[in-house]
Amino acid sequence: MFIQTETTPNPATLKFLPGRVVMETGNADFRSADDAIVSPLATRLFAVPGVEGVLFGYDFVAVTRGELEWQHLKPAILGAIMEHFLSGAPVMADGASPAIDPDSDEEFFDAGDETIVATIKQLLETRVRPAVAQDGGDITFRGYREGTVFLNMKGACSGCPSSTATLKHGVQNLLHHFVPEVREVEAV
Repeated sequence: MFIQTETTPNPATLKFLPGRVVMETGNADFRSADDAIVSPLATRLFAVPGVEGVLFGYDFVAVTRGELEWQHLKPAILGAIMEHFLSGAPVMADGASPAIDPDSDEEFFDAGDETIVATIKQLLETRVRPAVAQDGGDITFRGYREGTVFLNMKGACSGCPSSTATLKHGVQNLLHHFVPEVREVEAV
């Protein structure tokens, strides 16, 4: 089994491409070993000292490190991913939902803004999320209030030095272009 690695704009996150589907639909974001109990693969990755975050996308695993350098972590992470897929174990435990983040379903917006929110979500799904996934991250809609869109940043996007530029110059400009009511984009 050959696993490719790619750097991301976030120096603390690497993207691992195992050459197969990781998550058929959606994604799963794990911020601690306690969150990872619903995933045999995430549990295996958090067993590697220095791993602080794991995000599963369609065909990638993004791993965020703490203080240890990649040259010390990368071989153990590659081994954990390879062992997992060669074992035939599922990525998620039976019956476990890929929606790991309990806050991800708590959207907020006024009922009168449903049309605006639908357009924002459609733009995020078709134009923003595919581009961000290429960098090992994900951005999801959390809410809309008085011209401000609130987004949840995951994986390589969470804590990335260039995430502010992505939000302000990329996502905010795109959304404002198609939805003039959008004045600002904020990360939650």
